[in-house]
Amino acid sequence: MLENGKPELLVPASSLEVLKVAVLYGADAVYIGGEMYGLRAKAKNFSMKEMKEGIDFAHMHGKRVFVTANITAHNRDLEGVRKYFEELREIGPDALIISDAGVFTIAKEVCPEIEVHISTQSNNVNYATYQFWHKLGARRVVSARELSMEEIKDIRENIPKELEIETFVHGAMCISYSGRCLLSNYFTGRDANLGACTHPCRWKYYIMEENRPGEFLPVEENERGTYIFNSKDLCMIEHIPDLVNAGIDSFKIEGRMKTALYVADVARTYRQAIDDYFTSPKLYESKKAYYMEEISKCTYRQYTTGFFYGPTTHESQIYDNNTYVKRYTYLGLVGKVDEEGYALMEQRNKFSVGDTVELMKPAGENLMVTVEKMLDDRGKEIESCPHPKQKIRVLFSIVPDEMDLVRVSTEDDAGVNSNEV
Repeated sequence: MLENGKPELLVPASSLEVLKVAVLYGADAVYIGGEMYGLRAKAKNFSMKEMKEGIDFAHMHGKRVFVTANITAHNRDLEGVRKYFEELREIGPDALIISDAGVFTIAKEVCPEIEVHISTQSNNVNYATYQFWHKLGARRVVSARELSMEEIKDIRENIPKELEIETFVHGAMCISYSGRCLLSNYFTGRDANLGACTHPCRWKYYIMEENRPGEFLPVEENERGTYIFNSKDLCMIEHIPDLVNAGIDSFKIEGRMKTALYVADVARTYRQAIDDYFTSPKLYESKKAYYMEEISKCTYRQYTTGFFYGPTTHESQIYDNNTYVKRYTYLGLVGKVDEEGYALMEQRNKFSVGDTVELMKPAGENLMVTVEKMLDDRGKEIESCPHPKQKIRVLFSIVPDEMDLVRVSTEDDAGVNSNEV
């Protein structure tokens, strides 16, 4: 819990740019991965230089940074883990997120001044487990996603006050218990517990009878379809009071491979919801429709409350497809704005002169603006920016501020390929 009595809002970041977005758009803390020993091998992740810059930026704004080192470590990993923690000690993250007892031991030996948080990968489902980690020196334990609200309340009542509970409140759900999945390793040789998951829970499956090799029969779930492992995304923004009353200290957003648009949208909306609730519960209740409208402007797979209110049912799954709902497209982030009002940007998706786009501001305002002019990196006037990551200068009908996010509404709500996040 923060000094102001509010729960911490903990937001993921896949890159230095996204970390800065998270900090400015409402996060109290950001969790990131280095280039080793985290569970998102396909994420961009941070070099040591970028990590130091990100930590310095967050600290300058009064925010904290946690570094993930939550692989299930093998013997071959331990020497490298020790060297990695020695390097981290020099740049000073606020906490390490760890799941493995051996890695935990090394962290306490090498950098005892850095907080250790116990990852959800450790399957933390009872108060005795919390007490165990507290006695060893952990500051925080991340609850398993499979816990109900009542179980979390019971844990809170049976652990020391200073031991913090962190809980996922938004984002993708794993098909396997607390993310401990072997499907990826079995099918592709890429181990989910070493950060290389191929997300086979989103695939479509068939059945083959052993005496009929090569004859594939469709999996049928009544009229619902064949994506039998594909979970809806968790969303608890309509249930902030219950989360607070359960004694949760940190509200964690999932998504260390997501875009700046996703992070900005989710961070800003949860920030508004938390602040509104602590200002006035009636204000919060009156704005629930607004929160859901805003939170649905980033990519998502339909929403569920997961296990918070009891065991899940078929209603928590998506059987007919594996696509995201995509209502907005991310165009880029505003960098420096020159004296003429041109905004320096690096294009993320194509847009053109004359388009109406939206400026998304950290404080909560959304402004519709027109793209009036566009220049390439040589100062030549252009009509559009078709090249990925193209450096451009854009004149909008309203002069933006640095770190405004530019997005555009899409008419096609049918979804995008599941790899596009």
